[in-house]
This record gives sequence, C-alpha cells and structure tokens, in this order.
Amino acid sequence: MHIIGIDPGIAIVGFGVIDKQGNQLKPVQYGSIQTEAGLSVPLRLRQIFEAMQTLLDTYKPDEMAVEKLFFNKNVTTAFTVGQARGVILLAAELAGIPVYEYTPMQVKQAVTGYGGAEKKQIQEMTKMLLRLKETPKPDDVADALGIAITHAQFRTFISLAEGVRK
Repeated sequence: MHIIGIDPGIAIVGFGVIDKQGNQLKPVQYGSIQTEAGLSVPLRLRQIFEAMQTLLDTYKPDEMAVEKLFFNKNVTTAFTVGQARGVILLAAELAGIPVYEYTPMQVKQAVTGYGGAEKKQIQEMTKMLLRLKETPKPDDVADALGIAITHAQFRTFISLAEGVRK
C-alpha cells in the first residue's frame, strides 16, 4: 500500500510517501511544497493545489493521511492553514484518494507510544522506523512522514474492522 502523509500549512506543506508491505515501512519520497510569504493567499493556495495534484499524479498513493487542524492561538494562522488543508483535501478528492485524518496526539502515540512526546522524539522515531540516515528537514517533512506512519499503523486496525463487517 502506498500512503502519502501531509502536514498542511500555507508557507510549508510537508509530504511523505511511504510503502507499507506487511509490517514493513519503506520511504518512497518526502519533501515540502513551499510558498513565498509576499504572495497573495489565493495564489499560494493555487500553488499548493497544483503541487498536490502533481504529487498525487506522480506517486499515485492509495490513501492520504492528513493532520487534523487543531485550534491555534493565532486565529489568522489557523484560518490560512485551514484553507491550505481545504485545497489539499480537494486535490485528494479529485484524484479519488481516500483521506484519513489524525490529531497530533494520535501521531505522537502511534510513532513513539506516548501521546505527550516531544517533537524531537517523534522525529527520531520516524527516522528509526523508516531507517533514514538523517532526520528530514524542515520539521514539516518529518511530521508528514510521522502522519504517514500513523496511518500505516491504524490501517491494520481499519483492515481488520472492514474484514469483520463483511
């Protein structure tokens, strides 16, 4: 199974594509989509949308995992991140890719086994689980890989539940 994890943002969208084969996780590609701060929000959203379409067309993931938006102290930031999430979700919908959403606490729990883990712990575990030589940078990329790993782990439970319903 090909999974793409997304850490949404307006300035930086982290992405990580992994393969899940049985219990094995293998990194396929990871990186970021970055937009310039001086550009208008509509233009930045268009750039994110078009880059997402290219990513989805290139890597053809079976499923997408996206970090759920949590309330941010900076309301303006929360709105623009929400708008970026919207165009990311639209790109997945247009490509026919199912989307699963995970909270930061679910990601921490799945990757480290502890819901209160620090960002550095998640990055180190992501590096170990995917057998990477270095921690991906910027942080948004490591976060996206962590989200993909989270879905890979939850996917086992989703498959079991789907099997029970049949």
